[in-house]
Amino acid sequence: MSKAYPSSLPSLAAVPGRGCCGGRISVIIPTLNEEAGIADCLTKVRRAPGVEVIVADGGSRDATVEAARRAGAKVIAAPRGRAIQMNAGAAASQGDILLFLHADTMLPPGWEAEARRTLARPGAVAGAFTFRLDRRTAGLRFIELAVAWRCRLAAMPYGDQGLFLRRRDFMAVGGFPTLPIMEDCELVRRLKKRGSIIVSPAPALTSARRWQKRGILTTTAFNSLVVVAFYLGYSPSLLRRLYDRV
Repeated sequence: MSKAYPSSLPSLAAVPGRGCCGGRISVIIPTLNEEAGIADCLTKVRRAPGVEVIVADGGSRDATVEAARRAGAKVIAAPRGRAIQMNAGAAASQGDILLFLHADTMLPPGWEAEARRTLARPGAVAGAFTFRLDRRTAGLRFIELAVAWRCRLAAMPYGDQGLFLRRRDFMAVGGFPTLPIMEDCELVRRLKKRGSIIVSPAPALTSARRWQKRGILTTTAFNSLVVVAFYLGYSPSLLRRLYDRV
């Protein structure tokens, strides 16, 4: 049985619906010291017409905020914490569809049309893109295949795949739970009770820097351990501390 985790979701203004997959898309990007990649990320996003882009910054000490503003994003300040920042970004948005994106992930060409098509499928409550890394090695390819099997068998995409859903469904489940880690998994787990989570074949490209910095085997093994421990009921605060140490 799932634990009842609290939510930091502010009051979201209801936006009049314009069909199951119509209306405006709001892309929400939580940031913390992401000046190295935020401009490239936003350039890809803003090529789509009529898209609202909100950067929810958690107190960056580098040039993230300035770079995001120069790239045309609306920047808001939020308390640090990915779940809190994404909920704040959602509250400041106007879109009928919300897409949550990591700053080191690049959306595929035509992503906005693909998101609409995915949500228009019968029973779809949310979607995400196929996971790809921006480096091509045998080890990194193995990680991509492992993620693909996880999505196929468990319908459990993570936040670095560009999770998107209708605003009304986001509101219905209370937004992201206030967790220091695994907030995306818990949101998806709640959404699965309302419908299907569909992974689009279109690839979103994520930076391989985490795996290259810590080592592919070490990072993969540790990430898997954290996921298993979370589902076994270990405290997310404990898992966050352990994650930060490693």
